This record gives sequence, structure tokens and C-alpha cells, in this order.
Amino acid sequence: MVHTKSIEENIEKALKSKKRVLMLYNDDYNTFEHVIEALKELCGHTAEQAEQCTLMVHYKGKCDVKRGSVKELKPLFDGLCDRGLTASIEK
Repeated sequence: MVHTKSIEENIEKALKSKKRVLMLYNDDYNTFEHVIEALKELCGHTAEQAEQCTLMVHYKGKCDVKRGSVKELKPLFDGLCDRGLTASIEK
């Protein structure tokens, strides 16, 4: 007999361990400086990393700024959105 709790725990562990991408998208409102500061403060980027990501977002329309589990990326996603940036967590 399999315990329901063990199945639920295994599913939860699997979901937490799956790697995802935090994607940042371009917009016409936020300045380079604002985006760079957000990436440094929230994602732990160096100034150079944040600037490179910001340029990629500007010229390509999006950039994956961090990789990790949903559990790791959710607070960063919330922080970026709270600062008026457009982001998503993707597979």
C-alpha cells in the first residue's frame, strides 16, 4: 500500500528540483539604470552582468537573467514585477 502523503511529497520535491528560467522582457518605460539596479539588488548580478542582460533585453526583447527552481526564482520574479519590470518563469 502506498501512502498518499509520500506520493505528494515526491511530487512536491520533483517540482521544486526542476530547473526553470527567470526571463526578463523589454518595455518602453523602464530606464537602463533602473533595470541594472534591479538585477544587481535582486539577482545578485555584478554591474557588468546586469548591464549585459539589460542590453540583451533592449536589443533582443528578452533575456534569461537567472536559472533555478521555481522556489528559488519566485521571490526574484516578485521583486522584478514589484519594480515595474516584465518577467516570467519559464521551462
